[in-house]
Amino acid sequence: MAGDAKKLQPIIVKRIKKGAHGHHGGAWKIAYADFVTAMMAFFLLMWLLGSTTEGDKKGIADYFASPLKVAMSGGSGSGDSSHVVRGGGQDLTRTTGQVKSGEIDARRSTINLRVLKAEQQRAEVARLEDLKRRVESRLAGNERLATMRSQILLDMTADGLRIQIVDEDGRPMFASGSPDLQPAMRELLRELGSVLAGVPNRLTIEGHTDAMPFPGGERGYSNWELSADRANATRRELLAGGLPDEHVLRVLGLAASVPLVATDPRAPANRRMSLIVMNREAEERVLRGGALPAVSDAADEAGERPGAAVPGGAGLSGAGSSPAAAHR
Repeated sequence: MAGDAKKLQPIIVKRIKKGAHGHHGGAWKIAYADFVTAMMAFFLLMWLLGSTTEGDKKGIADYFASPLKVAMSGGSGSGDSSHVVRGGGQDLTRTTGQVKSGEIDARRSTINLRVLKAEQQRAEVARLEDLKRRVESRLAGNERLATMRSQILLDMTADGLRIQIVDEDGRPMFASGSPDLQPAMRELLRELGSVLAGVPNRLTIEGHTDAMPFPGGERGYSNWELSADRANATRRELLAGGLPDEHVLRVLGLAASVPLVATDPRAPANRRMSLIVMNREAEERVLRGGALPAVSDAADEAGERPGAAVPGGAGLSGAGSSPAAAHR
C-alpha cells in the first residue's frame, strides 16, 4: 500500500519564462547625430580660423571684448561688410566688401627726433633770453637796485642762464665771515625770486668765497661751510620773494674751488653767488646723478676742476693753504 501511494503522487515541473527585451526607441541615434553635428561645427570653426588673417582675428577678439567701442571706432575687423563681424567700418555708405587697412599702402607720419630736440632747445634758449631781458628790465626799473647793476653778471652757459652776484670793494653782499645778508642783497634776491617764479626751469644755487681761509678752518668752520651757509641764505630769500620751493634743485657750497678771477684767488669778485636757471638737458643730467655744477668760463679756460661739494652743505675738503687772514 505504501508503494502504491508513492506512485500516485503527481510530478510538478516549474518552468521560468524570461520576459522579452523592450524596444530601445532609437535614442542612440539622437546622441550620435548630436556628436556628428558637434564635429562638423568644430571642423567648420577650424577651417574659418585657418582662412582668417591675423588682423581679422584681432578685430573679432576686440569686438567680443568691447563690441560697442569697436563698432563706434570702425576699422578693419569691425565694419567690413564682407567681414565676419559687421559694424561701422571705414565707410558706412558702402554695402559691399570694403578694402582692409592691410591691403593698401598706409600713409605714415615720421618724426625726426633730432630735429624735434633741436626745436625744443631753440625754444628753451629763446625763453631764457627773454628771462634775461626781464631781469635786466626789473633791475633798471628799481632805483635802489640800479646801483648794484655793476655787481650783477648775466650770461648764457651750456647749463642755462647764469646770474652771478659778486662782491665789490666797499659793497659786500654778506657780513664779513658770516651768512647774514646785507639789506640791499636781501632786496635784490627777493626781486629775482619774483621774476624767476615765472619760468618752469629749476635752479642751482652756488655759493663761492675767495681763497682767504679762516684760522684753523681745515678742521673747524671753513670756507666750505661759509659758502654753503650763504647759498642756503640766498635760497631762503628767493623763496621769500615768491620762488616756489620745488624750483630749487641743488644748493651747493663750493668755497674757493671755482674762482671767477683765476689770476687773483683773493679778489673780491671771487666772493659771489651764482644762480643757474637750468635748461632741460642740464636738469635731466643732474637728476640722473652724474653731473657736476656748471663751472665758470675762466675756470674752463684754465683747465681747473671744481672741488667736491655736498649739495645743500659744505664741501669735503679745505679751502686752501694760504696763511690765515681776516675773512670778509
